[in-house]
Amino acid sequence: MAARAYWQGQIRLALVSIPVEIYTATKSGAQISFHQIHEPSGKRIKYEKVAPGIGEVPADEIVKGYEVEKGEYVLLEQDEIDAVKLESKKTLELTQFVDADEIDVLYYERPYFVVPADDLAEEAFIVLREALKRTRKVGLGQLALRGREYVVSLKPCGRGMVLETLRYADEVNKAQGYFRDIPDDAPDPELLGLAETLIEKKVSKFVPGQFHDRYVDALRDLIERKKKAKGKKIIEETDDGAPTRGSNVVDLMAALKKSLEKPGAKASAAVKTKPAKAPAKRAPAKKRA
Repeated sequence: MAARAYWQGQIRLALVSIPVEIYTATKSGAQISFHQIHEPSGKRIKYEKVAPGIGEVPADEIVKGYEVEKGEYVLLEQDEIDAVKLESKKTLELTQFVDADEIDVLYYERPYFVVPADDLAEEAFIVLREALKRTRKVGLGQLALRGREYVVSLKPCGRGMVLETLRYADEVNKAQGYFRDIPDDAPDPELLGLAETLIEKKVSKFVPGQFHDRYVDALRDLIERKKKAKGKKIIEETDDGAPTRGSNVVDLMAALKKSLEKPGAKASAAVKTKPAKAPAKRAPAKKRA
């Protein structure tokens, strides 16, 4: 395998230890990177590491420090940090098994491929993979990666397995705080039926390759046109068909029916089901005596 293992260690299930390697399962997509430029000179802006009263400092004089009080730091060398004893640096112990749908999608963070480290580990690896398939369970444990310890899940994936880092509970915002003002009204049955029909007309298999970053394409096109324009400003006034708030309001029923007639057409009007209520007037505040 050409790729370099991101982590090497063992998965432990009770008294069984399975040597494994994990590899990053994702990569960065196409993107356009911009630099900050000093316009009058055309020179690139650079950032230097400086200390107040000293100026620029060399990299070998920089260490990590934890601020214990204002302006006071505990200094740590990198080898001191690396020497911190933590079993999960080299061992993923599966301590719990749950149904996959018990884990909210908000907790999943980053996936990794898991493979047996050598031929001797293959038998135990396959047994664990198939046991997870048959029981339809996901294994949970904790693993130290990238300078912190993560909760991780382990699940079958083809001939191998996928490990996914999970966010801790205090890293996930509670949905209630954002959804509480959405009314819990039952939708109109006819409207719901039209929406379901529209969804069914657009059902198809997920093919990741059919999607690409159109914004990156547009930026590349802009850069090419800017080169040909020899520095002249390029701003095009275009109507992308996006609805504007408070204009061209149409009936939801009519919009859904029109969408079914022309499934490929984009909606060009804002939609709402009923007139918005006027905001309630606040009673004037009472003056204190």
